[in-house]
Amino acid sequence: MKNVFGNHITMTVFGESHGASIGAVIDGLAPGLAVDTAYIEKLLSLRRPSGAISTARQEADEFVIESGVLEGKTTGTPLCIRIPNQDTRSKDYSETRWLARPSHADYTAYCKYHGHEDYRGGGHFSGRITAALVAVGGILMPALHKKGITIGTHIKKCAGILDADFSSEILQEIESLYDKKFAVLDDEAGMKMEEAICQAKSEGNSVGGILETAVIGLDAGLGEPMFDSVESMLSHALFSIPGIKGVEFGAGFAIAEMTGREANDSFYVEDGKVCTKTNHAGGINGGLTNGMPLVFRCAVRPTPTLGIPQETFHMKQGENAVLKSKGRHDPCIVHRARIVVDCVTAFTLCDIVTGRYGTDWLAR
Repeated sequence: MKNVFGNHITMTVFGESHGASIGAVIDGLAPGLAVDTAYIEKLLSLRRPSGAISTARQEADEFVIESGVLEGKTTGTPLCIRIPNQDTRSKDYSETRWLARPSHADYTAYCKYHGHEDYRGGGHFSGRITAALVAVGGILMPALHKKGITIGTHIKKCAGILDADFSSEILQEIESLYDKKFAVLDDEAGMKMEEAICQAKSEGNSVGGILETAVIGLDAGLGEPMFDSVESMLSHALFSIPGIKGVEFGAGFAIAEMTGREANDSFYVEDGKVCTKTNHAGGINGGLTNGMPLVFRCAVRPTPTLGIPQETFHMKQGENAVLKSKGRHDPCIVHRARIVVDCVTAFTLCDIVTGRYGTDWLAR
């Protein structure tokens, strides 16, 4: 199984939803990066379930840093973060072991691993694994912030309800999102989204949405022109988050409906800084950052586990069947996924800037 990502900084993830623990090993980090455990805890709290709009599974996410940190600073050797699983109910999955849950990885995992995969709670395919990604982000996001690079994601759309757009005060808006469990710019729109999620839950159903991310403070010229372009690297990482089914940069697919005159971002210089009048390209030209805000959106699917019967088949017997799922599940994962997107973005950008400026740049 391929569980390693990165070129100059690498991350290996491990564990299963109902196993003893989950975690990650980061290699290639600069020595001397400050590790703030309270900040890591805060980010993990933004991923944890919250109220009626989330699963009833409650994990404390009490992480342990096994290696790579001494006296609050990275040592430069592999850093291992481990998060024990505590609130598991594996018996919820034993009765339906051989029933392929629609739109889950049960069937494809069975085909690949011949029935030896850990099926409990989705095993290694579970969204539970993303807690490790957030813990990694808790180390790397402050390092980027010290370099003037700020990352933020809001719920652009959920259950068909739209949030406000980022404005000219984008930096302040990004920073305000980290004080919100439900990351929206318009709190009234957020309340309507939460009501729609609760309605879907009452019907045994689920909803999805769109996350919009902005990154401020990136130098122009980061990235590569072909296979390791900024879009390529970020898309590779973002599609590794369970539930992400689409990624678009800048105007995205809407740019196909524009003329060249409409789509082009005209340059101008102000106070010695090169800017563009619009940002349809999302801060990227030719695979490289151009110094404008890096903007992209992720489509998040509705949670596939439902509280209503679904048609499926028995993987052992090869017969059609009906599945009535048990266990504890989210009616929506959009609000929990946003901090995962931030942290995966942080890791990918750290890998990119390290490739340009060297390993020690983040710690200087």
